Parts: sequence; structure tokens; C-alpha cells
Amino acid sequence: MTLEAPMARLRAHVRSLWPRAPILPALPFTGWALFSLLRGQVRWELILLGLFGLLTPYISPLTKTLYLGLMPAGFVAVLYDAMGFVKNVGITPERVHLCDLRALEIRWFGVSVNGQMGTVHDWLQPRATLAADVFFSIPYATFLEAIVAFAVFAYAVRDYDVMRRFTWCFFALSVMGFATYHLYPAAPPWYYHAHGCRADLSMPASTGPNLARVDAWTHIPYFASFYGRASDVFGAVPSLHVAYPLIIVLEGWKTFARGGGFKWPLRALAVLFCAWMCCAAVYLDHHWVIDVMVGLFYGVIAHVTVHVVSLVARRQPLVARRAAADSLQK
Repeated sequence: MTLEAPMARLRAHVRSLWPRAPILPALPFTGWALFSLLRGQVRWELILLGLFGLLTPYISPLTKTLYLGLMPAGFVAVLYDAMGFVKNVGITPERVHLCDLRALEIRWFGVSVNGQMGTVHDWLQPRATLAADVFFSIPYATFLEAIVAFAVFAYAVRDYDVMRRFTWCFFALSVMGFATYHLYPAAPPWYYHAHGCRADLSMPASTGPNLARVDAWTHIPYFASFYGRASDVFGAVPSLHVAYPLIIVLEGWKTFARGGGFKWPLRALAVLFCAWMCCAAVYLDHHWVIDVMVGLFYGVIAHVTVHVVSLVARRQPLVARRAAADSLQK
């Protein structure tokens, strides 16, 4: 049995979906996965990323649409992984905001701790419990799944414009955040509580004590493995953990109405998840309240920017068609 006929049908099928550049859709994600594997990085998420680029664009027109919608989220995965190549670029111990940021936190959001002004974190950490650790670890463990779930929900209800805007907003927000980590390096609260006011660039990223206790309790090093791959120890500002759920709320508010009778439950779930994440970021000692506020601000900026760009992009073909019609009338 010859493979010539099946291969010809496969080539024809691929070219029907991607007539101009049939191989291009697979290159960014499958290429990065292969590059990482050659460097000895064998991880399940890299395998999934490679399969996403290898299969999703080519199965059918519907999966092609799904691929185009999720493509910006895939770019974020590649960008996050590639940040290791620019670790500490532009960062020196003198540039790291540590105790100056803590002083600002006390000035704006300080509380009384044992008769002295301190931060909310200073009050919370001695009162931390395993039950609270587990409760607040949940949004940290599921925020990526929530992002993918919302994108797939928009795809399922055929709101492709929202799906594309959301994932590009996710990409823009991530780029803004990653850039800020190098322009304004800032230490998280757990770093101050563990090491004081001295910034050490050789220090590896950490889960912090609360999530470490969750890993120990579950006997699964989930958070340790996740943060072990982080390249930005001094990336507290902004808190992207709270920015991501916010864009789900902002982009999803109208789209949730297409969920039938689940409109308000879905809206409430999105808002509660965002609020849960804000509280978790502070309780888990990962972000100052200032970081949370800046993260929410970044989320709004990314949402507005992507919406403006989308409106301008949609308006251009309309303007071109009107100009062509006017020229014909003349």
C-alpha cells in the first residue's frame, strides 16, 4: 500500500486551510517545544504547546478558528519561557525596590501590629493556618485554567471577536507586566520577610512559606515546580495574578449573557474569582497591596487599549469601502 495518495490528500487539506503559508502556524509553538526539548527541558506543558501548534491549526476550519483565538495565549507561554534568557537584564541590587516599597505600603495601607505600624502581611503571617493556605492557594493554582476556560467559552458560544480580544489582551497585559519587571524591579513581601532589605540577584524564585506548606501537605511539589521556572524574583509590581482575572470580568461581562440562564451566576463567579485572587495575593505574602492596585490598573489599561485597536482595525475596511464607493460615484 502506497502512502502517496493519503499524503496528497493531507497536503491538499492543509493547503485548503492555509493556502499561503501552510507550515507557518506550526512553527512558533512546535518549534519552541522542539528547541526546549533539545535543551533537555522535558515538561508536559511544552509537549502540550507543541501538539497545540502541530494539530490544532490543521484538523478543520473550526479548530483553525480555535487556534487563531488561542494563538496569543500560546505566545505568552513562549514569552514566559524565554524570559530566562534575559534574567536580571537591567536589574542591579541598587535598582531593586524593597524597603522603600514597603515604607510606601505602610504609609498608604499600614496597620497597627503589636503597637507599631506595619503592613497587612506583618499582621497576617503570624496568624496563617494550613486551612487558609489551602483556601487561598486555589486561585493561584487555577488562574491559567480560568483563562483558557473563558477563551473556550467564548469560542463555544461563537463570540469569536471577544475570544480574540481577550487573548490579545492577555498577551498585551503579559508584555506590559514582563517589561515592568525589568524597568521597575520590586521584591515581594515574602522576600522581605525572609531576607530583609538586601537584594540578592542570585536568589532563586520561591513559593513563599504559605504555598510551600500546601505543597508539603499535598505531597505534590506543584507550586515549587511552577515557581522554580520563574525568572523574575523581583517581579512583584504589577501583580499579573490579579490582572488576569480582571480582564475575564471586563471582557466577559457581555459575553456571559450568551450563557442563557447562567448569565448572572457566571458574572458573579468571575467577580468572586477576581476578588479571591486579590485577597490571595496579599495573604500568601506574594504581593503588597500596592502591587494589587497596580495590577488592576494594568488590567484596565490593557482592556481599553485592545478595544481601541480593535475598533480602529474594524473601521479601516469600512473607510476603505466608503472611499472606493465615492470614487466610483465620481
